[in-house]
Amino acid sequence: MHHDIDRILNDLDNRRITRRQAVGHLAGLALLAGTGTAAAQNTTSSTFKATGVNHIALNVPDIEKSRDFYVKHLGLQVTRQSRNNCFMTCNDNFVALFRSSKPGMHHYCYSVENYNVKDAAAKLKAEGITPRVAGNRIYFPDPDGIEVQLAGEDHRP
Repeated sequence: MHHDIDRILNDLDNRRITRRQAVGHLAGLALLAGTGTAAAQNTTSSTFKATGVNHIALNVPDIEKSRDFYVKHLGLQVTRQSRNNCFMTCNDNFVALFRSSKPGMHHYCYSVENYNVKDAAAKLKAEGITPRVAGNRIYFPDPDGIEVQLAGEDHRP
């Protein structure tokens, strides 16, 4: 699945697809991961055990326009909204929109088995990755600088 996410983000970065198409593709991967029909699991030892893509966060210049698009065309349901953000659910996953003059990926989040923010920070530091901790949330860049968030399997907007 990581290869598929990399391909989608690469297509987005190179303007071969729109951000809306990227969200649709990523949401489809998240749904596949939840049904167990995604590619075979990696059997090597890993720092964390991701159980699915929890949410995708996008920077958008017009919260209302983007919200209306996702509600109308993908059936997402608004769970909360303010002047600068909007959170919409899709089954157990969600999409977050953040107001920004530059549209694009803000971050994406994986649900992780047995998540504990202090343990996660220690594991990342042991791997030479400097995380940013914000409350019970932890963020770190992937090799291409795309921000990754980790959360517990029960993380909701």
